[in-house]
Amino acid sequence: MAESVTAAELRAAFGRTVEERFSHRLTLNVPGRGNQKLTQIIDRINHDDELYALWLAANVNAVERLGMTDHGPVHVKIVMNIAVKLLRMLVEHHVEPSIVANYGMSNDEAEVIVALAALMHDLGMSVHRSNHEEMSLFVAQGKIRELLDGIYDVGTATIMRAEIMHAIIAHRSGGKPLTLEAGIVRVADALDMAKGRSRISLGIERTMSIHSISAAAIDSVHIENGEDKPVRLRIVMSNSAGVFQLDELFREKLSGSGLEPYVEVEALIEGEEEKRLITSAYRL
Repeated sequence: MAESVTAAELRAAFGRTVEERFSHRLTLNVPGRGNQKLTQIIDRINHDDELYALWLAANVNAVERLGMTDHGPVHVKIVMNIAVKLLRMLVEHHVEPSIVANYGMSNDEAEVIVALAALMHDLGMSVHRSNHEEMSLFVAQGKIRELLDGIYDVGTATIMRAEIMHAIIAHRSGGKPLTLEAGIVRVADALDMAKGRSRISLGIERTMSIHSISAAAIDSVHIENGEDKPVRLRIVMSNSAGVFQLDELFREKLSGSGLEPYVEVEALIEGEEEKRLITSAYRL
């Protein structure tokens, strides 16, 4: 079980003042693979104090005020890297991104869309948890415009901004992605679950419950080439209680994402005693 953490302990680790919190600033990185526009945009983001402050504000509301899980810089960095990796794997298996199919753009633009949507999907948490997905659109729109400015012409940037905002809103509960890129961001958000990083809301003072036990049971998430489908998501658990995490959260995120034809999910339980509880791989 992960150790309990209090708001005071979080402030001690990451600071209280704005200056202290900025001193722990994370640097974003994603392999460019020749995508110069994505590399340029990530560099702009790494020098954007306003955007980083919004991530900090989102995380203070989520963790310190509401007792939820991480919704700040660490979370969005993880989601971005998962999303870009998923997209690239699907493209390698000849799955066509929606921006390519509908607008004749390139896979590079699809990467920019999933990266920016992943990074901005929780910006609305800086305002409030309630309706934060809709609020994220309000907060993110101007920032997306700034980041794309001068890299794309106005028409292209406008279409891409709309696609990014669609991916942001589609990550909410009951969201219905209409694009491959939006489905990828939705699934990537749910995959930030290893080592207790559950996307299910948990209190700061973690009591022993099926939620906390299940979250702590997820050891690692591996994204690999699949056997029957292009991508295999291999979830390694230390305890069979982790199955609850998959049923409670991940199944809902994957269902309706549009990624069902391309993704196979396998959950494995480590340890001899747990192997006796579940004798075969659990598949969604």
